Amino acid sequence: MRRFDGTRLLIATHNAGKLDEFRQIMTPLGITVTSAADHNLPEPPETGTTFIENARIKAHAAAQATGLPALADDSGLEVAALNGAPGVYTADWAETPTGRDFVAAMEKTHAALIARGAPQPWQARFCCTLVLAWPDGHDEVFAGHAAGTLVWPRRGQDGHGYDPMFQPEGETRTFAEMRAEEKNALSHRGAAIARLMQGCFS
Repeated sequence: MRRFDGTRLLIATHNAGKLDEFRQIMTPLGITVTSAADHNLPEPPETGTTFIENARIKAHAAAQATGLPALADDSGLEVAALNGAPGVYTADWAETPTGRDFVAAMEKTHAALIARGAPQPWQARFCCTLVLAWPDGHDEVFAGHAAGTLVWPRRGQDGHGYDPMFQPEGETRTFAEMRAEEKNALSHRGAAIARLMQGCFS
């Protein structure tokens, strides 16, 4: 396991919210965080068929382009009754001509479950894979999962993506009905980040 011993880290994302999340974690460690957008990097085509492959594509592209260690994540929702879909294509299910619309994605997912006559509870899990890549081509991989069920109708106003539809195991609320710190303690990304910090930063 390679330790991170630098002071600058590139987060391979154009998502301001994701950047802020990692900045809050890294700044107390004395690490300056920038994003792919800060470096005017294009988003590389995500041609992988797994979360690991797509996270590797993003992390290595950013590291090679800038000479900085780069951290990328790929995440999505796997629904058991849909044979794991949307999975690695979760963001694609939200694509519309005017941008990503996760309300439409949730409605599409619900319609697919009804069309299949899938009995409840609708088992699902969120998956997150983080890849920390160095300019020399080395990388470290960390994965996290959050198991639960899908609910309908949607509940809650907070969170993002599929959060209003996802109720984690052992809870009566969806991710969108929780405060951020509550969700992070249970989430797939929280689990992956904890493994990343223990593996490369502690």
